[in-house]
Amino acid sequence: MPNNKPRIAVDAMGGDFGPQVVVPGALHAAKTGKAEIILVGDEEKVMAQLARHDVKGLPVSVVHASQVVEMEEKPSEAMRRKKDSSIQVACNLVRDGGADGVISAGHSGATLACAMFTIGRVAGVDRPAIATFMPTERSHCVIIDVGANVDCKGFHLLQFGVMASVLAKTMLGRENPTVALLSNGEESGKGNLLVKEAFDLLRASSLNFVGNIEGRDLFTGKVDVVVCDGFVGNVVVKQAEGLASSLGRLLKGELRRGFFGQIGTMLALNALKRFSRLVDYAEYGGAPLLGLKGSCLICHGASNAKAMSSAVRMAARFVAMEANSHLSEAVAANIDLAGPRRPAVNDQR
Repeated sequence: MPNNKPRIAVDAMGGDFGPQVVVPGALHAAKTGKAEIILVGDEEKVMAQLARHDVKGLPVSVVHASQVVEMEEKPSEAMRRKKDSSIQVACNLVRDGGADGVISAGHSGATLACAMFTIGRVAGVDRPAIATFMPTERSHCVIIDVGANVDCKGFHLLQFGVMASVLAKTMLGRENPTVALLSNGEESGKGNLLVKEAFDLLRASSLNFVGNIEGRDLFTGKVDVVVCDGFVGNVVVKQAEGLASSLGRLLKGELRRGFFGQIGTMLALNALKRFSRLVDYAEYGGAPLLGLKGSCLICHGASNAKAMSSAVRMAARFVAMEANSHLSEAVAANIDLAGPRRPAVNDQR
């Protein structure tokens, strides 16, 4: 890598606002000197946005892509019909060694499909999974999977736990992350067949598995990693986003009522700002897609420039920390349990 800086391919056409938000966000990250930025998209539109900023001396380049995947398109059709889409070209760069990672705020399904089939999976990973950082009373925890795999086997959940544990070590600095399985009760016998099978596998693994966790404990900071299938995880994350937004609006409404409420707002302004940063998805920027031969972040469609900047920095740190190497080692250490050819634990009794 030139100058030892991770090279991050940025889908400049992705998201609700396209280049007018993505380009400034990527440039802000470039100014930190932590990564080289490759903006992928319609060259004319990207250059028009670059012309609005001082880019002299910044490690930024542009790669042209003539097509864009629209939100209503099916991922499979987009991959077949739009081989020169911005997200496909960006993933091609990673596959061919021209970039170390990719981020996109565009069509999440297309990003997932392109990343999986173009970049490829780490050896031993059956299904890449989407992880996200959830604010808790103590700090943040990692939840995996939050949408990539809605139908899973027990060994898939074990693989998710292994990958998320590595993410918690590299990105959150947890030396020996505690891993829990999301269930309808803390007891080992709770849960459906998938959860029960995954429980046995996780308990037999090298992970710091502490058992089941209930939904009410997700935000207490009780554990570092929470494992579930993509259907459950997606519901949990979207419910949390909706709850945070509703509580914020309710709180603002109450604080604006009457003279004393407004005085209280002024006195608590700094605390409110800190709370806002804690629950702001833009602080991390995106959800890592783990299990690929490269760094990939899937960003919110409504991402602002701050979120895009944070996503670039996170992708660059993932590469710089050699997270994929650690992930491969962790998967290999549990391959006897996490392999798809292994029968379910309950079937061996």
